[in-house]
Amino acid sequence: MAAQTLRAAVRLRVVELIGASPRRAAEVAAGAGTATQPMRRLLRALTTLGLLEERAGDSFSVTASGALLDPGHPDSLTSFVRMFTEPAIVRAWEHLDDSVRTGEVAFDGVFGTDFFSHLARYPELSAEFNAAMSQAAAQTAAALPGAFDFSRFGRITDVGGGDGTLLAGLLGAHPGLTGVVFDTAQGLAEAAGTLERHGVSDRCSLVSGDFFRAVPAGSDVYVVKSVLHDWTDGQVVTILGHCRSVLPPDGLVLIVEPVLPEVVDSGSAAEVTDGGTTYLSDLNMLVNVGGRERTRKDFEDVCRRAGLVVPSVTPLADAAPFSLIEAVAARE
Repeated sequence: MAAQTLRAAVRLRVVELIGASPRRAAEVAAGAGTATQPMRRLLRALTTLGLLEERAGDSFSVTASGALLDPGHPDSLTSFVRMFTEPAIVRAWEHLDDSVRTGEVAFDGVFGTDFFSHLARYPELSAEFNAAMSQAAAQTAAALPGAFDFSRFGRITDVGGGDGTLLAGLLGAHPGLTGVVFDTAQGLAEAAGTLERHGVSDRCSLVSGDFFRAVPAGSDVYVVKSVLHDWTDGQVVTILGHCRSVLPPDGLVLIVEPVLPEVVDSGSAAEVTDGGTTYLSDLNMLVNVGGRERTRKDFEDVCRRAGLVVPSVTPLADAAPFSLIEAVAARE
């Protein structure tokens, strides 16, 4: 219910209509083309979710969290909300119990194809997905440059890098670096514009391909963010194995993903901060794509099978719940 409330707020442009100053419910309703009474009910529901604040005189203002539903906000999450309340995501959740019983991906049965093939059939939906992934990557793109010493490297490949948001953040913070965004043609559709806006297009190239077949050689670091959780262990080993095959002697694979604890501690600071989101993401992987979130031991296992070892795992404090999983070539 809360998710659909957010969806309605985005589709009706509620936060944009309120803007920086308090607005009466009737004014917001007029701007959205709705009746006042149901709009007031929506505004009050958004207030209980912490996105608006109700004031005297039937007026409402936007909170700091609510401002993220404005597409003009630098940290906007509007595309993320749109994508993750789309029928393409939500319908498979109706069959969560079936996926738990069978271990099968519900999405494939509902839509007659896998998730990424479905996206390829609908360019507008694919663009929305790319925008959502860009918004999801923005916080990590801001946090990662200061969380790891990239200055000793020369070239970075972002494997499955989408529109280039993450790599643009790294190159912007480290002028000595060059980079490659590697993804499918569909995934790279908006990348050139992103790199141009960040002023790093002269130091970054776009390479289209399939990481299940190969990964481009020539980089010191291979960053893999929010990719591995989409896939089964066997598929992850294939992706990491291709990274390992082109890794120079002092090279590094840097995996950026949430790392589940071995035992859930609902009272821990990490779990309170996460609010259970990573575990819900784990179920989303089950019903929609067939992947999963992993523990440190899980990551160590798939890395070992790909010829890599994991010397360290470091939580990204400024981009929770993500961690940096460093993987280097195993000694033969």
